[in-house]
Amino acid sequence: MSRRRRSVMSEDLKVELAKDLGFYDTVKQEGWGGIRAKDAGNMVKRAIQLAEQAAAKQQQ
Repeated sequence: MSRRRRSVMSEDLKVELAKDLGFYDTVKQEGWGGIRAKDAGNMVKRAIQLAEQAAAKQQQ
């Protein structure tokens, strides 16, 4: 029985991050499963940075 994981990040955010980090061509050609683990990790790190910046702006 396979379970499907529900993504926390929207597809638009993932695409934006992939473009910013320079591996969107891989995503277009191979899908999200084609990216390296390092790229996925960098994508998560960048998403966390953006969330922290947004939270800091809200507190001001």
